[in-house]
Amino acid sequence: MWKVTPSKSLVIRINLVFLSCFLVIYATLLLRPSASSVYHENAASYVRCSLRDCHHKVETGYKMKAVLLEDAVESSSNHSKQKMVKRERPSFLNSSGYPGTGIRMRMGMVNMEGEDLSDWNVLGKTIPVTFEKVSDLFEWKDLFPEWIDEEEEMHETLCPEIPMPDYKKYGYFDMIVVKIPCKFPAEGWGRDVFRLQLHMIAANMVVRRGRKNWNRKPKVVVLSKCRPMVEIFRCDDLLAHDGDWWYYRPNMKKLEQKVYLPVGTCNLALPLWGKGNDEVYDVTKIQQTNSRRKSTKRQAYATVLHSSESYVCGAIMLAQSLLKTGTKHDLILLIDTSISVATRQVLAAAGWTIRIIERIRNPRAEKDSYNEYNYSKFRLWQLTDYNKIIFIDSDIIVLRNLDIIFSFPQMSAVGNDNSIFNSGIMVIEPSNCTFMHFMQRTNDIISYNGGDQGFLNEIFVYWHRLPRRVNFLKNFWSNTTVETSMKNQLFGADPPKLYAIHYLGIKPWLCYRDYDCNWDIGDQQVYASDVAHRTWWKLHDTIDESLQNYCKLTKQRKIELKWDRMQAKKHGFADEHWKINVTDPRRRG
Repeated sequence: MWKVTPSKSLVIRINLVFLSCFLVIYATLLLRPSASSVYHENAASYVRCSLRDCHHKVETGYKMKAVLLEDAVESSSNHSKQKMVKRERPSFLNSSGYPGTGIRMRMGMVNMEGEDLSDWNVLGKTIPVTFEKVSDLFEWKDLFPEWIDEEEEMHETLCPEIPMPDYKKYGYFDMIVVKIPCKFPAEGWGRDVFRLQLHMIAANMVVRRGRKNWNRKPKVVVLSKCRPMVEIFRCDDLLAHDGDWWYYRPNMKKLEQKVYLPVGTCNLALPLWGKGNDEVYDVTKIQQTNSRRKSTKRQAYATVLHSSESYVCGAIMLAQSLLKTGTKHDLILLIDTSISVATRQVLAAAGWTIRIIERIRNPRAEKDSYNEYNYSKFRLWQLTDYNKIIFIDSDIIVLRNLDIIFSFPQMSAVGNDNSIFNSGIMVIEPSNCTFMHFMQRTNDIISYNGGDQGFLNEIFVYWHRLPRRVNFLKNFWSNTTVETSMKNQLFGADPPKLYAIHYLGIKPWLCYRDYDCNWDIGDQQVYASDVAHRTWWKLHDTIDESLQNYCKLTKQRKIELKWDRMQAKKHGFADEHWKINVTDPRRRG
């Protein structure tokens, strides 16, 4: 037989074929898409909407959502389970069951993933409350815009909503427990939408799903390094504080008011304008929360005078304008000892009930500056014999009855700029513990304007928007013909269309009657309106002559007015108010 020996070239060819097949199979497996590569390829599909594209029309407006897909949530949940945090249960919950009764509780747990809750089983049953976390693209300014089209002259307002749990999924709870992250001292830490969402979920759950037995009032427990928002969970309702644990028994009537009003200021809390300016707003829904038990406390209008008598005329005019609207509420005037006894008698004759206060110094103000003692306004929160106060600055006159505003909670006010409110007219709820909270923070809060308005906006970051006609600011920032025409039409309307005019700039009683003296100073012309000026003097002429005497010009003020007119002439201001012949009898009186 012949012995056949394969050639080397054939062996090499066979090996190359096998090697090629192996490489093809390996490459196929290597290049096959993995689960993670699918995620990167379709990352957008894991978030169902972005800020711009997530306005889904619902019955109450436009709902903003940012929801992770279930498998992503499950993955995150599984990851958190591997790192459970074991905390000591707060000391105020050491007893078994409902405090003071021993009855086992049903506890709704909000944002408590990652927390070992095994120790809580002795108190009762823990039920996780699921919700859609608000998008990271959702900013504070989306909920608290600088400007809204209040009267819908151009288009319907489109407002986002913070996602809330499906309340129908849950039974009744004895307690809501919520973990709220704290970003302090990062800039803007208090204006965090996710932080607000967790507060609102807890508030809504206790209002809508809280057990309301006479002997078992629903409680809220907050786990946070920062103090919970005093606008939602009031310091008056705080039962105990243990480390990072905060324990509340909410005043349900007040909390109901909060949760049934629009979240943020993109919508008006008080939509007065409806089909016409004279339409009366129906406050039935809001008043229902207050009608269960008659309160023995009262409501009042209030203002503050301190450090000098320069605003006495304004306070007289404010009281007289309020009385002319027909209000029956008390008028409370807080004054310090700088107001003379004779002046106090005149203020009382104008309609004020006088209360003497000690001034509060702004620790960040310079000595003898205009805002050195403007924190004296905080004394309003010590008026605890009243359950509601409408504060009004003494450079404001009221043209229409404002009593309806008493139906709204603290803090209700008109927008100023950015996401802040104007403190010229605001609804407050007196409270000694709120006052003490202010005093504890006077050194660490930096007021953006150095005054009480900036301070209060850092305390009450969550507020409710009243229509700008409630506190209509006399300014012309855009400096356009359209703005000037529109505002002057409102300033001079008879019967009035505005509820109150806030006289920014130089005050009417410090000008001649003939024209608004803001025209004579270049950087004050944005506050100048002869129409608003005439409206103030028209009201002035209706009050008793004995009260008018406190609106006279001092010798020093006459010199200043003369100087300002000379400077306006020197600069040749185009409005030429400096040419107007002054006929005001106070000029020589």
